[in-house]
Amino acid sequence: MPFHGEKQCVGEDQPSDSDSSRFSESMASLSDYECSRQSFTSDSSSKSSSPASTSPPRVVSFDEVMAAARNFADMTLAHEIAINENFLLKQDALPENSLASQVKHIVHQAFWDVLESELNAEPPEYEHAIKLFEEIREILLSFLTPGGNRLRNQICEVLDTELIRQQAEHSAVDIQGLASYVISTMGKLCAPVRDDDIRELKATGNIVEVLRQIFHVLDLMKMDMVNFTIKSLRPHLQRQLVDYERTKFQEILEETPSALDQTTEWIKESVDEELLSLSETASTPGAEHSSKPSLRPTLLLNNSYLKLLQWDYQKKELPETLMTDGARLQELTEKLNQLKVIACLSVITNSIVGSVIEGLPEFASRLKRISTVLLEGMNKETFNLKEVLNSIGVQTCAEINKTLMERGFPTLNADVQANLIGQFSSIEEKDNPIRSLIDKRIQLYLKSLLCLPSPQKCMPPVPGGLAVIQQELEVLGYQYANIVNFNKQVYGPFYANILRKLLFGEEGPGKADASSPAN
Repeated sequence: MPFHGEKQCVGEDQPSDSDSSRFSESMASLSDYECSRQSFTSDSSSKSSSPASTSPPRVVSFDEVMAAARNFADMTLAHEIAINENFLLKQDALPENSLASQVKHIVHQAFWDVLESELNAEPPEYEHAIKLFEEIREILLSFLTPGGNRLRNQICEVLDTELIRQQAEHSAVDIQGLASYVISTMGKLCAPVRDDDIRELKATGNIVEVLRQIFHVLDLMKMDMVNFTIKSLRPHLQRQLVDYERTKFQEILEETPSALDQTTEWIKESVDEELLSLSETASTPGAEHSSKPSLRPTLLLNNSYLKLLQWDYQKKELPETLMTDGARLQELTEKLNQLKVIACLSVITNSIVGSVIEGLPEFASRLKRISTVLLEGMNKETFNLKEVLNSIGVQTCAEINKTLMERGFPTLNADVQANLIGQFSSIEEKDNPIRSLIDKRIQLYLKSLLCLPSPQKCMPPVPGGLAVIQQELEVLGYQYANIVNFNKQVYGPFYANILRKLLFGEEGPGKADASSPAN
């Protein structure tokens, strides 16, 4: 394994001080360098923000592509093991009723039918059964730790295939006894979760079915052993993950020089937007007398990260440096989209019938639960958001009227109900003012979160209008900040090189040196 040596622990929730300082040094040196340049609102700076390489593209061989793919697979697996505490390997299951599944079933059934006919023959034929016990012996031995010599010797002695063959030649072999020993040994080696399977094995009478189920349970035990090893390896991986991922990605970059194209475009989009904003500010009357603003690399990078929570994961490719966290980012984006709608519904409800439901916190919670259930799966293409919002409006009116009747007050009139339902339905429109307002406030909250050195210790205040989703938003923001901060630690040197190239038209060093990332 490529993980050796003792280093400061780096995990999803606990980034190392050394790696954080490395990224800070990268951005700081870039920022200092940037301050000596002219304003980026000038024509020359606009040209330098769109660098073009004069070197012809290098032809990448098939072997280099495959080597890069292997490196990416290794990096992705290591990242997933270290970051995802729920990561487990599972056995591949063929689709039910598929051709492959049917062929597998037929072949396996034919094998066990042949074995049963051999054991029931007169005299019995034991050769296939002996080979099975030989395979079982090797599997059992693979479960043993280096110090398990006593059990190792016992297994080798009881499942000695040469001795079993000699016994078979003299019709003295006890297949049932051998199977019982195997089951007993499996019971000593298996995880507690397999105790029920062992009990079922002991209760099975047919020897062929016993052997068949022994192999099934052994397969499960293999997977248990792999997952136990992964769990044991996780703390070690977390200590080494930043350096390992950076090294692996550097190898990918050397094998496929275009491995940062999408990342460059992703950052360039934020640079272009900021340049445009500065240009518009400079053209505003009176702006020429103000001091010339400059682009901040950290701000540009944070703006790029914020775009990931508005990303179209079905149509746009993620930056190469974020592919290992693609599934997590997509899940956070989908959850955030749902929270935005819930916040909009709350704002509209309070603005129209706030005086009616004032002082009823349980009512607001009930409406939130209703909205959450109905908005489940809203990111699917087949989901009809307008229709669901209309249903939420109807149900909200019904809940309000029910509450009013219980307290002896008159129900909402038809105009108020129509207004409420109509405004709910209009949230689906992209230019809806309430939706835009909520989106801006969430963006402001997340941006302030990314500026904090340690979000888990001090969360920023939640802007007005977001109180109904505060708890969920803080959890989501914490997870998002962890992903971003870890990504900065790993890929900070690469980002610094890209920003130098985009802002100053300079080619960064070919290798991202972990020890001096910005030099």
